[in-house]
Formats: sequence, structure tokens, C-alpha cells
Amino acid sequence: MEDKRKHKRMNSLFYLRVFNRDTDRLAGRMVNITPEGIMLVSEKPIEPNENFSFRMVLPEGYEGKRTITFDANSRWCIKDINPDLYDTGFKLSGVSSEDVKVIERLIEDYTFDYLQAIGQL
Repeated sequence: MEDKRKHKRMNSLFYLRVFNRDTDRLAGRMVNITPEGIMLVSEKPIEPNENFSFRMVLPEGYEGKRTITFDANSRWCIKDINPDLYDTGFKLSGVSSEDVKVIERLIEDYTFDYLQAIGQL
């Protein structure tokens, strides 16, 4: 399968909580992130091609903010390596320019390239 990402997927050191803004329920935890998308791990599967409004809780005191908000469209969902969990990829939209900068800082401060870390690249 061809990877159409503009940015390399970066794995998070922290699994930040992501909540559905409409229900205030936990949607999942952010596993990796790019400026255009995120992958969440969750206890329930999320159907592809659904639109969501999310709120992601930032590390305490990060960038003077507690959360960032964005809209996202689910693109795919597969079983996680842990059979009790699911991985879902989302394309981000509706991210303010201020929150895009926060995402870029998160990537810089709290992510790593998994393949590079295990010596694959």
C-alpha cells in the first residue's frame, strides 16, 4: 500500500488523551501524530469515514494551554497488536494556526521515529 503522507509519522512518548467534544467521552489516546493526522488507540473500533470534533489534553503546563481542539475524519481502523484495542487513523481539519504550532512543538518535543529508533533507517 502506498504511503501518501506529506510528513513522516512520529510516535509519541506520551499517549495523550483525546476526547470527543460532542460527548465529552474519551475517544482514545494519541499514539502518533503529524501536522495532518493522528493515530488513536482505543477500546472500541471507530468506523472509517466518520467526522469528529476532538479535544486533546496536553502535558501539564505545555505551551500555556491545557488542550487543543480540532476536527478529524476517520480513515481506517484495525486491531492493535493488543487484541483488546483498536488503532484508528484520522485526517485533521479545522486546526487553528495557533494549534498547528502547538502540534509542531509536540512533534519536536515529545515524539520519535520508531523505525529509526530500532535501526531500520
